[in-house]
Amino acid sequence: MAHVETLQKRMTFGELGLLITFGLLAFASIIIFARAWTPEYAFHALLFAAGSIAAVFAIGNRYLDRPAAPPPQTIDGKPNYNLGPIKFATIAAVVWGVAGFLVGLIIALQLAYPWLNLDLPWISFGRLRPLHTSAVIFAFGGNVLIGSSLYVVQRTCRARLAGDLAPWFVVLGYNFFIVVAGTGYLLGITQSKEYAEPEWYSDLWLTVVWVVYLLVYLATIWKRKEPHIFVANWFYLAFILTIAVLHLGNNATIPLSLFSPKSYIVWAGVQDAMVQWWYGHNAVGFFLTAGFLGLMYYFVPKRAERPIYSYRLSIIHFWALIFLYIWAGPHHLHYTALPDWAQTLGMTFSVMLWMPSWGGMINGLMTLSGAWDKLRTDPVLRMMAVSVAFYGMSTFEGPMMSVKAVNSLSHYTDWTIGHVHSGALGWVAYISFGAVYCLVPWLWNRPGLYSLRLVNWHFWISTLGIVLYVSAMWVSGILQGLMWRAYTALGFLEYSFIETVEAMHPFYVIRALGGLLFLVGGLIMAWNIWKTIVAVEPQSTSDSGQPALVPAE
Repeated sequence: MAHVETLQKRMTFGELGLLITFGLLAFASIIIFARAWTPEYAFHALLFAAGSIAAVFAIGNRYLDRPAAPPPQTIDGKPNYNLGPIKFATIAAVVWGVAGFLVGLIIALQLAYPWLNLDLPWISFGRLRPLHTSAVIFAFGGNVLIGSSLYVVQRTCRARLAGDLAPWFVVLGYNFFIVVAGTGYLLGITQSKEYAEPEWYSDLWLTVVWVVYLLVYLATIWKRKEPHIFVANWFYLAFILTIAVLHLGNNATIPLSLFSPKSYIVWAGVQDAMVQWWYGHNAVGFFLTAGFLGLMYYFVPKRAERPIYSYRLSIIHFWALIFLYIWAGPHHLHYTALPDWAQTLGMTFSVMLWMPSWGGMINGLMTLSGAWDKLRTDPVLRMMAVSVAFYGMSTFEGPMMSVKAVNSLSHYTDWTIGHVHSGALGWVAYISFGAVYCLVPWLWNRPGLYSLRLVNWHFWISTLGIVLYVSAMWVSGILQGLMWRAYTALGFLEYSFIETVEAMHPFYVIRALGGLLFLVGGLIMAWNIWKTIVAVEPQSTSDSGQPALVPAE
């Protein structure tokens, strides 16, 4: 009788370590909850305690249910990709996106009709505005970046994600940070730094999650079966590493007490402003640009079924962008106490950024060479192509606005809001939508999306929304700037501040209408994604039931 060796189930180092860590965190959170100085901080301590206890039970149940052997790295010679965390991040991105667009619409309406604040502190503009920015940038955009990066690194390296629980810790831990940060804004917990409002304990938690994210990504690349590191991975790595450095530098604080949410930043005065915009502009540069360029370099060629137009140009694009972007932050501080040489330095590097940015745009658009006809039949590819065009427009407008003569008109006006949303809605959101539309059928093993016609509706409705939003802000911003610096013959200001506010009202209404249309597009996408996931019968890739046109070779 043959001897059969049975593998004894043992708890892995990661499972045991996480069980102990979350157990201790739950215990500490309960103590902080009992001794917290404010009820808002006590609520967050309770969230940490509840989350830690849930994690202990989840890890324990998973250990009891899993087989003794670890998940195989390959099955029949093919990589056994870990798709579970990516599925969660994709769904979370859609949910957070719709929520973020909704909050944006609410605050746009509050600017047009201030009575909509309802005199309630929790939904005042001052609290909802950072909730909106964090929801769309870090919750929606962050989940797209984390999910897509974990997908791309596996596919391009032909290797399963490093770690067993670590990828789940990254995705779930990041979304827990979003919950803590978002509820903190509504409760009035903030350190009042643009794009960095969460207080010290949220920042500490995010630091741990982000370090694990970096280690998972690097370890996956380390064990790759493909010798070449695809260019998208370079952009993702730059995004992960630089955001870590920015986060640590800008959030260097001294907590008032373990039992208080309040902390004091170590920087002061103009140094604090300089560090903040070194962080703020490079959060745009490395979170909203480098990270999403990783999406562009993978999903555009994949969807178009064409190679990157110029791989050499992509490498030049990467190194030029990485070197130049980090110096551009001072252009946010023109005409302030920042030394003039530092302002000029920021302006100079901002203008220089135009070249690598347009190199990347040209590379993305020219990748469609030989596949332009697909823009007629594939609204997903059309959405990504338009996103690359918006990237080009925003990266021309940004350097132009950094020039001091232009900035003297645009600074502090709605023109800046228009510029930001041209990039955020046209570039970041559209490339994200395209990536989600690509990922969902791949992740859930569907032949295609539930409906391409709904993608078409999403594209045209949201594009109209962007045009209304951005054009309204361009016009109102320039009008605002001209009214602010108009003088009478006697040298007095010609318009009072309230007159400029009254002049903005029609444009604020148009902006809210644009935001409403963009939200409607997001809801259409959410419905399409949901129907794709729950579909049982294979869906036709063409709503007409006819096969799509074959592109010319």
